[in-house]
Amino acid sequence: MTAQRTKRPPVPRVKREFDKKVKKGPQTPRGPKPGPAREDGPQRIAKLLARAGVASRRDVERMIADGRIALDGKVLETPATLLENLNGVTVDGQPVKPPTAARLYCFYKPAGCLTAARDPKGRPTIYDKLPAGLPRLMPVGRLDFMTEGLLLLTNDGELKRQLELPSTGVVRTYRARAFGDITQAQLEELAEGVEIDGIRYGSIDANLERRTGRNCWIMLSLTEGKNREVRNVLAHLGLQVSRLIRVSYGPFSVEGLEPGAIGEIQREQLFQFRRTLK
Repeated sequence: MTAQRTKRPPVPRVKREFDKKVKKGPQTPRGPKPGPAREDGPQRIAKLLARAGVASRRDVERMIADGRIALDGKVLETPATLLENLNGVTVDGQPVKPPTAARLYCFYKPAGCLTAARDPKGRPTIYDKLPAGLPRLMPVGRLDFMTEGLLLLTNDGELKRQLELPSTGVVRTYRARAFGDITQAQLEELAEGVEIDGIRYGSIDANLERRTGRNCWIMLSLTEGKNREVRNVLAHLGLQVSRLIRVSYGPFSVEGLEPGAIGEIQREQLFQFRRTLK
């Protein structure tokens, strides 16, 4: 992380779009619906550690397999361990702090950095770009090295998991600048999904925004977010992507943020948004 602390810029578009969305009647769930509140009783240690912001459930399971997590000094051997709380749990020999309230940030990831904690090749990561003084944050999904735009960051592993699951149906929207010949009719066929090299990509809402010669800008919205999905699909259509920007994730927009800047979603907005998730 950089040593100098920078002032967090406002994210006005996030607030306006979200407020409009949650005020509409159809967006309000009917009847009681489970929220993000913690459950009572014993829970799997992977879930508790994810809630505490240590790592995602899957990463916690890997950490247990690597012998990095212990309970009362004894190394755990299974992620199926049930606990009431994290008292006595250590990760790499360090006690785990109890969970804090979920927080969500909008970060404009610049092109040319990895969505990772570290890189063996020494390339810059998002954590080199973030200002000092932030809590421990995990990325929601990933953007590849040269893709820029909105990357959500959270201290809560369960919120991360909720936002990443395709079944939750959170829409990710991208703008792509590409070179090649394409028609709107071809793009509309992506609504039926497409299979490329044995990988099935789900429905994509794609629209041709403008064209200059053989260069064009395309807007794409999807809910899966498979690895390099947008690049792979456009390459399948014969297009060469020269710039790719994620402009929104659910109701949260990158508008108002410069590359490398970060802003926090208000807690009430986050609470209301989580109530809309499936």
